[in-house]
Amino acid sequence: MPIPGLSVRTSSPQNWRKKHPYHKRITRQTFGKRPIYTGSHGKPPVNLVKLALILAAGAIVVGSLTSIILLAWIAKDLPNPDKIIDRSIALSTKIYDRTGENLLYDVHGLEKRTFVELPSIPKHLINATLTAEDRKFYEHKGISITGIVRSAIKNVLTGSKVGGSTLTQQLVKNAILTPEKKYTRKLKEIILSYQIEKKFAKDQILQMYFNEIPYGSVAYGAEAAAQTYFGKSVKDINLSEAAILAALPQAPSYYSPYGSHTDALFSRQQWILDSMAELGYITPEEAGFAKNEKVEFKKRDENILAPHFVMYVKEYLTQKYGELAVEQGGMKVITTLDLYKQEIAEEVVEENAAKNSENYNANNASLVALDPKTGQILAMVGSKNFFGDPEPAECTPGVNCSFDPQVNAAIRLRQPGSSFKPIVYTAAFKKGYTPETVLYDVETSFLNYDGQNYNPKNYDLKEHGPVTIRQALQGSLNIPAVKAIYLAGIDEVIDLAENLGYTTLKDRSRFGLSLVLGGGEVKLLEHVNAFATLAREGEWHPTAAILEVRDKDGNILEEFRKQEKKVLETEFARMINNVLSDNTARSYIFGENNYLTLGNRPVAAKTGTTNDYHDAWTIGHTPSLAVGVWVGNNNNKEMKRGADGSVVAAPIWNAFMRRVLGDTPVESFNPPTEITTEKPVLNGGIIEGVKVKIDKISGKLATTLTPETQTEEKTFRQVHSILHYINKDDPQGNTSPDFSDPQYQRWEEAIQNWAEKNNYISEEPPTEFDDLHTQANKPTIKITSPQYNQTINNRQIQASVSASAPRGVVRVEYYLNDHQIKETTTNPFDLNVFISDPNIVNGFYTLKAVVYDDIDNNQSDEIKLNFNLPPSSSALSWTYPTNNSLIKTANFPLSLTADLGDANGIQKIDIYYQTSGGEKKYINSARQFPDGKLLLQWIQSPESGQYQLLAEITNQDGFSYQVESISINIE
Repeated sequence: MPIPGLSVRTSSPQNWRKKHPYHKRITRQTFGKRPIYTGSHGKPPVNLVKLALILAAGAIVVGSLTSIILLAWIAKDLPNPDKIIDRSIALSTKIYDRTGENLLYDVHGLEKRTFVELPSIPKHLINATLTAEDRKFYEHKGISITGIVRSAIKNVLTGSKVGGSTLTQQLVKNAILTPEKKYTRKLKEIILSYQIEKKFAKDQILQMYFNEIPYGSVAYGAEAAAQTYFGKSVKDINLSEAAILAALPQAPSYYSPYGSHTDALFSRQQWILDSMAELGYITPEEAGFAKNEKVEFKKRDENILAPHFVMYVKEYLTQKYGELAVEQGGMKVITTLDLYKQEIAEEVVEENAAKNSENYNANNASLVALDPKTGQILAMVGSKNFFGDPEPAECTPGVNCSFDPQVNAAIRLRQPGSSFKPIVYTAAFKKGYTPETVLYDVETSFLNYDGQNYNPKNYDLKEHGPVTIRQALQGSLNIPAVKAIYLAGIDEVIDLAENLGYTTLKDRSRFGLSLVLGGGEVKLLEHVNAFATLAREGEWHPTAAILEVRDKDGNILEEFRKQEKKVLETEFARMINNVLSDNTARSYIFGENNYLTLGNRPVAAKTGTTNDYHDAWTIGHTPSLAVGVWVGNNNNKEMKRGADGSVVAAPIWNAFMRRVLGDTPVESFNPPTEITTEKPVLNGGIIEGVKVKIDKISGKLATTLTPETQTEEKTFRQVHSILHYINKDDPQGNTSPDFSDPQYQRWEEAIQNWAEKNNYISEEPPTEFDDLHTQANKPTIKITSPQYNQTINNRQIQASVSASAPRGVVRVEYYLNDHQIKETTTNPFDLNVFISDPNIVNGFYTLKAVVYDDIDNNQSDEIKLNFNLPPSSSALSWTYPTNNSLIKTANFPLSLTADLGDANGIQKIDIYYQTSGGEKKYINSARQFPDGKLLLQWIQSPESGQYQLLAEITNQDGFSYQVESISINIE
């Protein structure tokens, strides 16, 4: 049975053959080795024709039987189309915070319905609706075959379950069937639509549509929608408002005037108006006037906590379960929202946004807080005041408002400015670069990927010369960042970004070097989650807003399950966290006291500002909390100059973090493993210059033969770009630098120009090695007397050597156990010295002789000696007090006396007393010894107790030693 409404082709089904260029060609086909001829006009043999006809007839019979059985099976459960107005009782869906106790929003509330006759529906609303939803409404019989085919193809290609529904199908879907998303429901929808079209006239169906279709915000039917959104009857709405209403049914939650996508709503409105003009419903002038007409929406009077977050959740639920299930299904939804943190977020955003509006023409702000351990959204503020009035007063929401209260800026595309730099530098770390890698911050003309010159400048319009990545990132310098994205590779950067959860960088052909400075739009929510991944050392969690959803009967429809994926090696996350939490490294730009610090609590943070001050950001995290703030205007109007992230966004971020973290335990980031590399450009060495050891005399590189006395460490400052030292794709490897790199000459010229302008002199280190201190020039020496292991009985030691040198002997130095005792400079360089050091006692000692030429080439010889020496003649013997003497405090000042063995060899004597606790205290000193005796005064008496009396003698050669102590008692 043919489906009514389908046109029947009257021409022969074989007419195509007459147009085919090959219809007369005799074709020869082969099957195996036997040729098969199809005939002079391409006709198959008669037996094959019969076989094909039989198979075709069989397929038609089988297909027909299958279709009849399938339709019969589906039709058995069809509702009665006569009872189209019957409705079940709607149950409200309730959305709670994470405790399940605080109600954020009752989605349903009181259902709004007001029946109106079709003549009361304005003609422009009917035409706008037909234009947007079903242009062939008066031609089809309830279904659109082309729409079904088109949607089927899209479903196969995208995996979605959308359909090309007619108005009749939409009516059936919303008024009769359940909201389940199954193909069987779609078939039921088609059958019922066809039955309704047979039973009712087109205008009757249209009247039912305008009274049954959901327009969102619990408004069912056009009259309820007009009252809800405009505060007027539907018969009184104008063309502009009619186009708004016609735009809603396709996705009421998404396009809601009270939702976050009012810009999309007005875009659809304008498309409808333009289409109405194309179809002849209105003139182009009427369309232009309606597009420019200001639409004023009635203020909503619903009580909502965390409204932007609630609308975010509601939109998710609608996409997953359908409009009717959310509006009428009686769900209970437990979200991830921490109401305590949410309230603080709303307070700090509103308070600081007011200051920013007054001081910087920055009329809006948004904040997102995530739990890095789970990806759960703890707080979401989409604008400074969801229920506020748009700014300026004459603006149209979603079109040209600097403050658009219902728009959730947390999920809108904005350019991140320098807050994207940590992603780029992390990609550079993955490639082998280090936080201490040196990148010259000098004005450079880069060759961009589109072949054009790119000339970025720093925020302060200054050049800072050689800086490390650590300094460049923390100082938010732009020129080194552009070098970093080139070294890391744009594809590698985007690969990392997508692994971190960014979904907005798909069209890679759009991006060049400016991506590092925020040239690619991101969503605040995804941006914060990327930093949360860094906080968790490379462990990524998808953002989550819901902990649990139950249906009206208490059955769990979904519940939160922690999902995690390792997207970044731990060490690289630790490296970037270490840099971002280094306040000292940013102090040269931001000062020590800035909004990116939280006292003694470690925190990793980065600001960002776009060109001309359109967007300002601050993103930062501790190991357990990630928070991001955006400040700007909804219409992308630039703020006042100076409205950078550290000024307008960081105070909001800082205030929230301080209040939320409060006195919670301080958490620290795990430090990265120390990186060791021999390349000065990767370890920061070339900033101060390359340090090398050279020979003082020749000025050439020192060798192992160069004496320490003739070696000096000298710093040679080299002025070259990083491309001069490494291959950008193998920075830590042995691959040679690529001097043909398209950026190499540009970077080099920029650095040399800067060096010349700033008198930054470059010195290249020598390449030749010391040729004066060589093996051939080494002297020779041998101790000829005394003999090895000879016993020495006298402190007057004598020794003889045999020494020579190609350049001549200059001196010989003598050492006893590595302590120099004599230097001789006259031939025959023999030793004759008195050993006055009383610390040298009996036992074996090493005597070493070292010979030197005029440039300190040297050689040594040594022997062992057995000392059997007489006692030192500088002994001290106490005459008063004596050992264990009892002394009264009344006897102070006390005269101390002692006999000396040989006062001539003494330079001075220092007297001390020592307490029982080991503390040593000075008494007095003597430098003159009349009649070979010690005599001095002990002035101040110590407290009563037992003490040790000590004497320390320094002899004429500067050697100090302590004689045996005595014990005294003081009362």
